[in-house]
Amino acid sequence: MHSAFADLDARLHAVATADPSASVSVWLGDLAGRCRWSHRAGEPHYAASTMKLPLVVAAQRRVVRGELDLDAPHPVHNAFASVHDGSPFSMDVDDDQDPETWAALGATRTLRQLAEHAITHSGNLATNLLLDVVGREEVALVLQLAGCSPTTVVGRGIEDSAARAAGITNTVTAADLGLVMAAVARREPALGGPAVCEPVEQMLSRQQHLDQIPAGLPSGTPTASKSGWIPGVSHDVALVRPTGEEPFVLAICTTIDLGEHEGAAFVASVAADVWAADHVDGDHAGVDHADAGMAGQAGPAGDDREVQS
Repeated sequence: MHSAFADLDARLHAVATADPSASVSVWLGDLAGRCRWSHRAGEPHYAASTMKLPLVVAAQRRVVRGELDLDAPHPVHNAFASVHDGSPFSMDVDDDQDPETWAALGATRTLRQLAEHAITHSGNLATNLLLDVVGREEVALVLQLAGCSPTTVVGRGIEDSAARAAGITNTVTAADLGLVMAAVARREPALGGPAVCEPVEQMLSRQQHLDQIPAGLPSGTPTASKSGWIPGVSHDVALVRPTGEEPFVLAICTTIDLGEHEGAAFVASVAADVWAADHVDGDHAGVDHADAGMAGQAGPAGDDREVQS
C-alpha cells in the first residue's frame, strides 16, 4: 500500500513541477477523522460550493434546536446585503445551475427545499437565501466543532463582490473538508448526533453532480458528496461506504488552470488512484489519466457555470 501511495504522491508532485501555480490537496481518512494518507492536505483553496456542506449542517442544527422550521415558507428574492458594508448586490441566473429556485422568484420555497437545492443542485441562489436565515456565525461554529483549522472559513455569500474586493472570502483545506464529512458520517455528538447528521448524509447521497470523486470509484459504490467548481478550481469531498468494506472519507481540492470538465476528470483520476492504492490486490475504477483531462499538462479554463464568488 505504501509503495502505491508513493506512486500517487510522485504523480501529484509532477503536476506541481509542471505548473508551479497549481495546487493539489488530498486527504483520505476514517470516520473518526484519523488521516490514513494525505498530500498537501493543509493548503488553502478557494472553497467554491464546498462551503455549502457546513451550511446545511448548521441549518439542521438550528432545526433540531427548534429555532427553524424546515417546512416554513421563505420568500425567494434576488436582493442581498454585502457582509462588508451592507451594500446591495444581486446574483446572475446564468451563473447558477438550479433553475427551479430561480423560477420561484417572487414566490416562496421552504427551507427544506432551499437546503436540498443548495446541495443536490449546487444552487447558488438557494445557498444565499439559506445563509441569510442560518447565519455565518452558525456555520463558523460547525467548522469549529468539527475540528477544522482557522484556514477554513465561510466569510460571505456567493457573488458578494464588495466583500470579495475587501478580502473577505471562503476558503477550505482538503483536511478540513474531510473532518466535516467524517463528523457527519459518525454522527458526531458535538454537531447534534443522528438528528442532525443523518438528514445531512441523506441529502448528500442525493447529489446530482457526480463527475468528480464518485466518477473515479468502482461503478455503484455508494457515496454522499459535495463538490465545488469555478474556472481553475475543482473540489470534491465524499463519504464512501463500499459494500463489505469499512467506510472512508476522501477529499480532493485542486486549483489548476483547467476547464470545468477537464478539472472534474482530473479529480476523478486522483480518486481512482487513491482507490487503487488502497486496494492493491483488488479491483479499482481504472480511470485513464489521458482521458481524465490532465497528465501533468494544464489546459484552458472552460465555460464554468459556477462563477467566481
